[in-house]
Amino acid sequence: MQRNKTYNRKKIFIVFLAVFLVLLSLTTRLAYLMIFRSEYYGRKAEDLHERERDIKAARGKIIDAAGTVLATNRTVCTISVIHSQLADQERVIRVLCQELNLPEETVRRRVEKNSSIERVKSNVDKETGDKIRAYGLSGVKVDEDYKRYYPYDSLASKVLGFTGGDNQGIIGLEVKYEEYLKGTNGKILTLTDARGVEIENAGERRLEPVDGYNLHVSLDYNIQMYAQQAAARVLEAKEADSVSVILMNPQNGEIMGMVNLPEFDLNDPFTLNIQPSEADDGSETAEPGAEASDTTGTETVSELTAEEKQNLLNQMWRNQCINDTYEPGSTFKIITASAALEEQVVALSDSFFCPGFKLVEDRKIRCHKVGGHGSEDFVQGIMNSCNPVFIELGLRLGIDNMYDYFRQFGLLSKTNIDLPGEASTIMHRKENMGQVELATVAFGQSFQITPIQLAATVSSLINGGTRVTPHFGVSIRDSEGNLIEELSYKKQTGIVSEETSETLRMLLEKVVSGGSGKRAYIEGYTIGGKTATSQTLPRSANRYISSFIGFAPAEDPRVLALVIINNPKGVYYGGTIAAPVVQEIFSNILPYLGMEPSETAEPGDGEEDAGEPGAE
Repeated sequence: MQRNKTYNRKKIFIVFLAVFLVLLSLTTRLAYLMIFRSEYYGRKAEDLHERERDIKAARGKIIDAAGTVLATNRTVCTISVIHSQLADQERVIRVLCQELNLPEETVRRRVEKNSSIERVKSNVDKETGDKIRAYGLSGVKVDEDYKRYYPYDSLASKVLGFTGGDNQGIIGLEVKYEEYLKGTNGKILTLTDARGVEIENAGERRLEPVDGYNLHVSLDYNIQMYAQQAAARVLEAKEADSVSVILMNPQNGEIMGMVNLPEFDLNDPFTLNIQPSEADDGSETAEPGAEASDTTGTETVSELTAEEKQNLLNQMWRNQCINDTYEPGSTFKIITASAALEEQVVALSDSFFCPGFKLVEDRKIRCHKVGGHGSEDFVQGIMNSCNPVFIELGLRLGIDNMYDYFRQFGLLSKTNIDLPGEASTIMHRKENMGQVELATVAFGQSFQITPIQLAATVSSLINGGTRVTPHFGVSIRDSEGNLIEELSYKKQTGIVSEETSETLRMLLEKVVSGGSGKRAYIEGYTIGGKTATSQTLPRSANRYISSFIGFAPAEDPRVLALVIINNPKGVYYGGTIAAPVVQEIFSNILPYLGMEPSETAEPGDGEEDAGEPGAE
């Protein structure tokens, strides 16, 4: 009996002990939560009743070489409604319809939506936002943020690029330097009760935005304007599909101007400036056409599907200098000549004979001069842009050497320019190249490169043999002008010898002073250059590309220009219509860059470069 009582007492003790330990554990946990985790859970509880709205950061500016602002911001407003706080829905709907010029159905749907916060319209101009704020409508929020603004509308549109509704870069420098330009958005935090109603006198907490950095670029507003105006004149005069211009410093790769006509309005980038029919004109690569109305035949822009319109927009936004390839024609003879001089398979005094064609295997490949140039030395051959001379150089080099120089010159890789979407060279595979292909490649036919690749490669051949990376970005700075980062780019020396480079500069100066490029001559300046006239595929379409690449001063190049005119009407020879564009641009920008004219000889009477027909 005594043993049972003792046993029962032990059981009771164990039960009490267990209960005590459980209570102790709970008390300890509660004390831990109240003392050590109170701040954390306080924040969690507060977060359940906080409503947040973004404050957009000011995007960094894009500033040109002379300090001109090319891309900046305008203050705009976002109009939102908080359903639980609306005191008079009908009045809110009337006011917003009136001030925002929106259909009542749209405004009513957004105002009546039972959400914590509903955006009615963004990118509202500040004046309208201030008027709405002045009504004092309960539940209507007017938050200021920023919209990208381009002071010069279409200037360098395909270089600068633009931003979307979220202020994020979409194309061009805007997307390439997004990391530096975008900044960090802030937030407005508002305390609400469990019903989502803002608590009176609770105030707002603000997490301030951090503005983006400014991008300083080598593009120069004045040089860009000179180039764009000259390009516009030839575009109109020759009724061309497009005109592209590149202006760069061949010593360091800085791009001073880049034109792609027709450009588009950066402040209205989703409005088409081309007709739907221009996207399918039977050419090998459809190019944007001249500015046009919304109708073409029986089809209008409004009848396009979303996919069709987006394809046209993508086409309108394309940077032809970077994204597109073309047959360079005779401008490529600069590369062939450099390789031949470097490999020592030609001397300036070498004699050639041009009967108007050259036989390669079973093909008769014609010269642009039907009757031929007759006897000529190498200097005369490059001045005359004689195809048989360069076919002979290609055959002397051979396929292996030609490919080795392509690699050495950087032609088989991208330039790595600081713009998105750079295309690659389209070249024959080495194993598929025969003597005929070698011959046509030697004078710039049967393959394709980008304009920027040609400009970068020629720069390396005339600057003493240093391969430079073409670029726009120079530095990153804060709003006070303090340097954040100096941008640097890869260089490669030893592309060709200084001797080869000096010889090439001399030869190309003769092309302008006494050869096919004489229409680029400017009294008082030494200018080197090369003309070209090539055909697009199919050849039967009789569509031509006229171009000229030039540099000044010839003995110490400080500026290089490449002009490409796509599908000009009427006379299409590069020496006749493209060389004068470079002459006009140089006449304006050489004095602007501080290059004073000096007394030089008058240009000679060299013949025109009349194009490069293919193999028969």
